[in-house]
Amino acid sequence: MSRFLQLHILTPYPASNPNRDDLGRPKTVTLGGVTRMRISSQAIKRAIRTHPAFALALTDHVGSRTQRLGLEVQKHLEAQGAPAAEALAYAREIAGAFGKIKSEKDKDPTYIEQLAFISPQERALAFDLAERKLKGEKLPKDKELAREVLLKADGAADIAMFGRMLADSPEFNRDAAVQVAHAFTTARVSIEDDFYTAVDDLKRAEEDAGAGFIGESGFGAGIFYLYICVDRVLLAENLDGDTALAQRSVEALVRAAAVASPSGKKNSYANHVRAEFILAELGDGQPRTLAGAFTRPVSGDDHTAASIEALRAKRDEFTAAYGKDWSEERVLQVGASDSATLDDLARFAASGHWPVPA
Repeated sequence: MSRFLQLHILTPYPASNPNRDDLGRPKTVTLGGVTRMRISSQAIKRAIRTHPAFALALTDHVGSRTQRLGLEVQKHLEAQGAPAAEALAYAREIAGAFGKIKSEKDKDPTYIEQLAFISPQERALAFDLAERKLKGEKLPKDKELAREVLLKADGAADIAMFGRMLADSPEFNRDAAVQVAHAFTTARVSIEDDFYTAVDDLKRAEEDAGAGFIGESGFGAGIFYLYICVDRVLLAENLDGDTALAQRSVEALVRAAAVASPSGKKNSYANHVRAEFILAELGDGQPRTLAGAFTRPVSGDDHTAASIEALRAKRDEFTAAYGKDWSEERVLQVGASDSATLDDLARFAASGHWPVPA
């Protein structure tokens, strides 16, 4: 049935700083003895799940990573006519099913200590529990309460794809069906400094000629390699056997992965990027990244063409050593006359037999 979908994506970024480190400079990694720019998998996944190509295609099937479910429950109860003190107490009780609640003395006493990934169905169940509590029903405590509101599988596509971890209720954790690598540049990158100034528009001519503000920012540029692996069987299981939704989810993932980028410093650099090359593979063989193609940094005048050539060559080397480990493929390559379109790629990713999980 072609269990695994693998995506190998090459995307050129102009001068930019899409994913910053703790000092505000571009994240980096050392590979092949040289520095590369890096974009973390967490930043990529957020860019994908919040991009319109993903979110609009999966309306009502996208979860929320939040500490604030309790606040939503509190407001919902107050809108139902509950006294403020009761609404607060009930909201704290129900939100506690998703994680440890902050102290009653905290400025946000309904907040969960950590971010919880909550599906639309679980949110609805929490509201229903709150209404039952308001009507006088006695609710179960602790783990039994969690079992009333937490689900092991449902229709939240992003939770099904990227998984979640609930420290206080591990039985409701979900293994990620989509693995996303850190993206890195295929060539050596030197992080450069942008020294900038800002002028005070209301400064009078007779005053000093200095700037109103000065600052410094790091940036870099390069062709990024991104590897994504989708376990289509696990995805369908996480979606409670809804294979039609699993197909829609994979299509949305492919469309968003081709065009989404983290929002860091985008207003300063306008790095609205699209992939130049995507190799999509379907098969049952053990997944493998092609990151080794870039252990030796690419060089020359055309880093895009050199990166494509290196990636294809590495796959040929693996095939010679291990045998062909995919059954079908599609290739999107900007500028190539025989290129698949993004629509073709999305349909291909969702194609084939999707058995209903047991």
